[in-house]
Amino acid sequence: MLSFPAPSTREEKFEMIEYVKDRMLQLHGDKVVAVGVYGSIGFEKEGVYSDIEMHIVSEDGYEIEGHEFIYGKFKMELYTSQRSELLERASEVSDNWPVKAGSFVQIKPVYDRDGFFEEVKKRPMSVSDTAIRDVMREFMIWEPYETMGKMRNNYESGNLDYIPVGARDFAWQTAKLIGLANKQYYTTRAETFEESLRIEAKPVGYEALARKVMSGDMRDRAEVYELCEALWTGLNDWFDELGIEYRVEQLPF
Repeated sequence: MLSFPAPSTREEKFEMIEYVKDRMLQLHGDKVVAVGVYGSIGFEKEGVYSDIEMHIVSEDGYEIEGHEFIYGKFKMELYTSQRSELLERASEVSDNWPVKAGSFVQIKPVYDRDGFFEEVKKRPMSVSDTAIRDVMREFMIWEPYETMGKMRNNYESGNLDYIPVGARDFAWQTAKLIGLANKQYYTTRAETFEESLRIEAKPVGYEALARKVMSGDMRDRAEVYELCEALWTGLNDWFDELGIEYRVEQLPF
């Protein structure tokens, strides 16, 4: 059996977090602006095998090397950035906003000499509706539209083994669009489908496909494919209701 870090308690995790914080201050002194934990620990949803994800923030112009490693019981990810870099990243909008915003909003400070993380926490929820709509429009073209084309090609050609793969991708892509449209982030990837289903504003057909994907029972390929077609119709109707047009009537050049 492959080795894996042993389970650890919350107390052991925070002892390790404090140790890392002290080590950073010892090495970099007053160049360290703030140290905080995010991810499942930030949301207080960690399990005994959860990794430790930390923001290490330095003054502008001073770079601290980031690290990802296994140490004893712990899988560690030290995400380092300079002050202005982290503020900029927290303000960005992309298709991954529903997945990443929580890493900025739900930071638990372990060292924050001037309240820097309070400013970071505000940035994701301050993004403009226009920016979100622009990302939704672009993402619809990049991913769901292409995924549905692959679904149709493979279904018609008889490559039915692709259908469950495409369905999972399509459900995941739609979950991200739901998060964007509602300006709501998810706590963990593992709970994204459950959390998305609790959001009221979502396209018709999403719940049926998401629940099918969550069940893991994808044996009836024809049924799964029809659920994808139903969601595709619902997704396009939803975009029309939101006033987001992703097609063009003239060449853009």
